[in-house]
Parts: sequence; structure tokens; C-alpha cells
Amino acid sequence: MKLSLNLELVLRRLRPLRPFLAISLLAALPPVAVHAQDKPATPAPDVIIFKNGDQLSGKLERGVGDSVVFKSDVAGEVTVSMDKVKELRSSSNFVILRKDEKITHAPKQATNITIENGEVKQTTPTGAPETVAGKDVGYIVDGETYNQELNGHPGFFSGWDGSVTGGATVLQSSSYGQTYTAAVSLIRAIPSVAYLPPRTRTTFNLLETYGKLTQPVIPNPTNLPASEAKTSIFHTDFEHDKYITPRFYMLGNLSYDHNFSQGLNFQQIYGVGAGYTVFQTAVHQLDLKADIHYEQQKFIQPIQPAPPAVQFPLTPDQNLIGSTFGEAYRRALPGKIQLTHSGTYIQSWNNTNAWSAIGSLGLALPVYHRFSLSVNLLDNYLNNPALGYNKNSLQFVTGVTYNFH
Repeated sequence: MKLSLNLELVLRRLRPLRPFLAISLLAALPPVAVHAQDKPATPAPDVIIFKNGDQLSGKLERGVGDSVVFKSDVAGEVTVSMDKVKELRSSSNFVILRKDEKITHAPKQATNITIENGEVKQTTPTGAPETVAGKDVGYIVDGETYNQELNGHPGFFSGWDGSVTGGATVLQSSSYGQTYTAAVSLIRAIPSVAYLPPRTRTTFNLLETYGKLTQPVIPNPTNLPASEAKTSIFHTDFEHDKYITPRFYMLGNLSYDHNFSQGLNFQQIYGVGAGYTVFQTAVHQLDLKADIHYEQQKFIQPIQPAPPAVQFPLTPDQNLIGSTFGEAYRRALPGKIQLTHSGTYIQSWNNTNAWSAIGSLGLALPVYHRFSLSVNLLDNYLNNPALGYNKNSLQFVTGVTYNFH
């Protein structure tokens, strides 16, 4: 009885120390047991076995047509034709898209796949096996990437692709001056992959050409001031497309222009319209667009001489309602050369004489990694320029381009 009372008294005194005793007990456990719970098991690498007996271990990345892209620690990223593969098993889940399959925004369940003797085998969600011949495969996409591209909503500042171009000409002699050219071309397509139907597309373009050439009077016994020739041409545009079908889309756009060579101080356009992708392949793409817009033009006015000289007439600024009709074409040429062409016709409806046209033709020739040499021909035609200025403005621009991807 006395022993029982003493034991009860000891337990009562140790009751406040129970949390600390539990922590001490966990700390005393072998460290291997704790780490075994925290560290998940590393999945086994994928293995590709070739018909000639060679093997590579690594990870199956994706598949396009009858070829797969396999990343190995030894060989890096390699593209392998399925007819050379005896067996490939992957621990990851993939979605198989057939060439003749109509792709929609409906989700697809990713499953394990096996490639054997030029065929892709998978287990369908119902549990039944399915075999797809290599010649019928359009894409093999890992499930995480597929679902992210299908249902993801990236922020406005993510997913942009494009290029930056710069060029300069400097002259230092009896005549002296500089000419600088800068261009930015950005595009953001959602989804960013070709195997899913497009949802939205956003483009941004900016081009600036600025230069000044100073020509002194030679000889100049009376200290006449030197003459200056100025070049200042600026253009920027922004467009957002919302696809209704995989080819037809609604659009909203805006653009700003300044062209000192035509006496155009500032032009701004805000419009809404529609576009249609006539064709789109890995080699080339053609888009046709039309809109209805508000347009405002402000012109450079001549410096008026002092009275009683004859005053020069002014070019009136204009507020216009009009439409833009345009086309944009790109083509991949041999040697990874990219050709781009665009044409735009802008017609005003409340003043049919106030129309303009813009044409461009460009080539990008790869030089080193992401750098390329760009050659562009730009032609701006303004039917109603400021008084004394030419209607046409032609530029031939070369520069170095850096591509983001």
C-alpha cells in the first residue's frame, strides 16, 4: 500500500514533464530512421534499348511524330527515331496525341507508356491496353506539361518570346553625324505549344530610327552656319487576339507613329476587329486581319516668316474613322533563315483622301547561338503628308538581333 502511494506521487510530479520526456525520447532515436521518412525514394531512370544492343539511361522528355527526345547524363539530349528503338520504358506519365486527332480543351489522362519496335503502347483510363503505330503519333507530352498548357493561366509578364535588334552608323569627317536603329519584337501565345489549339496571342513591336548629319559650308569665308539633316522615324504597336476557333480570332489594337521625313508629328490609332489564320505549319504561316478604328493625325507645321512676307498654308490636323486591312507572313528557309513579310493598308471613311500604306520585308540570318544578322526593308506611304514633304519614306535597315529563345 505504501509502495503504491509513493509510485502515484512520483507519477503526479512527473506529469508536467511529459512533453519534455517525449521530445527527449524522439531525439534519442537513431537518425537513420528519421531521415528515412523525410527522403522520398528516387525513381529509377528511364532506359532506352536500341536494336543494335546499345543502351542509354536518363529521361524521356517528349515525342514529335515518329521520333522521341531522350535526355541522358552521358549523351545529353538526343533525338531518336522510333524504328531504331527496341524497347523504352518510362516511369513518368505521358499523353499521346495522334496525327489525325482533333485536339480540344478537354483534359486527357496521362498514363505510363512503353515503346517497342516502333510502336507506342499505353494503358487507357479504362484499363485496356492501346497500341499506336509510330507513323500515327503526332506528339508525346508529359502529363504535367500538358495540363499546365491546357488549363494554366500565366501572369501577364510571363511567357513572352521575341527578339531585340540594334544597329549604329557613325561618320566623323568634314561631315559628321550618327544614325541609330533599335527594334523590339515580342509575342506571347497561350498555350505556347503547337499541339494545342490557341486561346490568346499578344504582340508588341517597337522600331526607332534616329540620326543627324551635319554638313559645314566649304569653303566658308563668311562663317555661314552648317546645315543639318535629321532622321526621326518611330513606330510602336500592340495587339491582343482572342481565338474563337483555332483559326478565327477577335482583336484589339493600338499604334503610335512619328515620321519626320513625311512631316507627321504624331499619329495614333485605336481599333477593334477580327483576324483569320489561313494556314499555319512549322514552315510558314499567313494571317489576314481587318479592323475599324479611330485615328488622329498631327502634322509638323512650317515656320512662318515675319510679316509682311507671304504666310505658308498650314496642314490641318485630322480626326478620322477608318479601317485597317493587313496581312502577316513568315517562313522558315533553309539554314534556319527566317523570312517575314507584312503589308498594311489604312483607309479613312470620313476623308477618303487620308489613306496610307505600310510594307515590310525582313530576313534574319543566324550567326552565333541566339545572335543573328537582320536585314529589313521598310516602306511607309502617306497620301496626305505635311506641306512640302514627300509622300513616301523608304528605309533599308541592318542590325544585330538577339533572340530570347
